[in-house]
Amino acid sequence: FLGVILTGTALLMLPAASVENKVTPFIDALFTSTSATCVTGLIVVDTAKYFTIFGQVVILLLIQIGGLGIMTISTAFALIMGQRLTLKLENVMHSMMGEAQSFDIFALLRNIVLVTLIIESIGALVLYFSFVQVTEPLRAFYFAIFHSVSAFCNAGFSLYSQGLVPFIDNVNINLGITALIILGGIGFAVIIDLYHYFTAREKGKRLTLHTKMVLVTTAALLIGGMIAYFISEYNYSMRGFGVSRRLLASWFQSVTTRTAGFNTIDVSLLGSGSVLVSLILMFIGASPGSTGGGIKTTTFAVLILSVTSMLRGRKDLTLMNRKISLSNAREATSLVTLALSIVLLIVFMLMMTQHFSFEKIAFEAVSAFGTVGLSMGITADLDAIGKLLITLLMYIGRIGPLTLIYALSISKRQGNVELAEEKIAIG
Repeated sequence: FLGVILTGTALLMLPAASVENKVTPFIDALFTSTSATCVTGLIVVDTAKYFTIFGQVVILLLIQIGGLGIMTISTAFALIMGQRLTLKLENVMHSMMGEAQSFDIFALLRNIVLVTLIIESIGALVLYFSFVQVTEPLRAFYFAIFHSVSAFCNAGFSLYSQGLVPFIDNVNINLGITALIILGGIGFAVIIDLYHYFTAREKGKRLTLHTKMVLVTTAALLIGGMIAYFISEYNYSMRGFGVSRRLLASWFQSVTTRTAGFNTIDVSLLGSGSVLVSLILMFIGASPGSTGGGIKTTTFAVLILSVTSMLRGRKDLTLMNRKISLSNAREATSLVTLALSIVLLIVFMLMMTQHFSFEKIAFEAVSAFGTVGLSMGITADLDAIGKLLITLLMYIGRIGPLTLIYALSISKRQGNVELAEEKIAIG
């Protein structure tokens, strides 16, 4: 990831990348490259007005590479070059994808690329019919491709300075973009599992527990978020909206806040209740093996199951007549603790160096960690230290959860000595 980010930084610094034909400052280029590669969407310069077609194409390629995942692409190249995959690398892929214990790694990679191209192509076609109504065909085609890739990769980069605010009443844009975001956020393994489930000829084909957990948790978060925004924004950013516009805007905001970063309303006008809802949704993020960030839906689901099982006095974690390993609960707890610690540390450092309110800084930090890209309008006004801290948080947010899950899933060599057990008071 670091290699791709630095390459993108060098390309974006070229005079050919800026409309004014000047060298882009290193920190701004680094921030933009990191935001694109980590599919975040936070920007310090206006993508539509600052960058040329060359600069925008560089950003688009960085988004695609980041969305597919450097690990996926590097593994694909290793296969193409005839290199043998090590068991360790297959374990990394397994941890990332949430697949079954045995699978064909080459078929998995092929399916990932194929699924990505098919979904992005269909998405571009759907968006084209709306964009062509407001601009010339060739430009509409380019805009359709850019926004389709950006949406499926949950990047949130837009070629419109106001984001998608001009299309707040466009049902085609709203539903098309949200469909791409959801498909990109549930994970490749879930998409492929759903495809096999609906196309399998044999009887008794079942969805995996991973797929069921992702679908149920995602649906609950999306519906819950939509209801929360519908209620909390009644007198704020959605004041004066009709019922249909409010429903559409609430749905879009609930979907995009998960990890995408697009917006059809002015985020800086959000009420305090909506800010809290946004922080929760951004921190949870998308699902394992997806193009999104955050602690992941399965991590959140396991934590909820852990709490409910304790309240019911049950020893095991169970879901849909299946037992979930207690090690998963330990991994989930460790991941959330580490993620929260990192975010709080960066928030503290930002508060020591920036002059913005706690609400705006916390929103910016969680948005960066969750690779969301939504901002309350302070990104471009951050000083050099602030930009570097947010850049670091975007980088950690993109690679941190996967790296941690992989590290915790590896069996460590344990000693033969077992220490005496002693209980302590909790709560």
